[in-house]
Amino acid sequence: MPIMESTSVPRRRARLGVIVPSSNTTLEPITQQMVLSLAQKGIEASLHFARFRVTKIELSEDSTSQFNLEPMLEAARLLADAKVDIIGWSGTSASWLGFSTDETLCRMIRETTGIPATSSVLAMRDYLVHSVVTEDIGLVTPYVAQVNAAICDNFAREGFPIAETRSQCSGLTTNFDFAAVPEEELDAMVAKVVEHGGRIILIMCTNLAAAQRAVFWEKEYSVVVLDSVATVLYGMLRQLNMDASCLAITWGSFFGSES
Repeated sequence: MPIMESTSVPRRRARLGVIVPSSNTTLEPITQQMVLSLAQKGIEASLHFARFRVTKIELSEDSTSQFNLEPMLEAARLLADAKVDIIGWSGTSASWLGFSTDETLCRMIRETTGIPATSSVLAMRDYLVHSVVTEDIGLVTPYVAQVNAAICDNFAREGFPIAETRSQCSGLTTNFDFAAVPEEELDAMVAKVVEHGGRIILIMCTNLAAAQRAVFWEKEYSVVVLDSVATVLYGMLRQLNMDASCLAITWGSFFGSES
């Protein structure tokens, strides 16, 4: 009897380590849902989380100090005990503190643990660097206006200006409360950004339950949506040379990007 060649998809396995703000209740379940979709591409990924304390987002010294390197590096060391293949910082602090903060964090994680690292914001920037659109960017956050202004300033310094009319926020400071922003409010903020010419929409906060709306907004307005929960997974899988294009149909067209 002839031996039949297997037609099954070759399996690839990865352990993904994710650093989480302590008061975040959104990113873990959403990231788990995304990872479940990877099996059809032959990727068996497991998620492993480590937390450090973050309770509020504002521009005060007290708030900024939450993102000191040492607590984040300690979370990375704990993930390294699980021998993860890559570490992702699923948070957006670099968007208002400066991209260099995440660049330093990722470098220190690698030097400390020997494991490569990326972040939501760095992966978002990597996508924008290769995008044909650099001037029609919009921003949606749950933060206060001052934080949004700082984000716009930081992106402008990187060559990605965000007009004030394309910056929308909910005016909240308590991180736990960000998860309760309703879809109706998110829909309204995205619609306002699009009304003022936004073509690439940045959803900046990993405690916003927004990633599941990305494809709806893309189809409704012919835009690209970069959700910060999704971008860190995008960045991790790209560094591991794993094809995540199957996620594009559910979690955002940028997953299908070849850039």
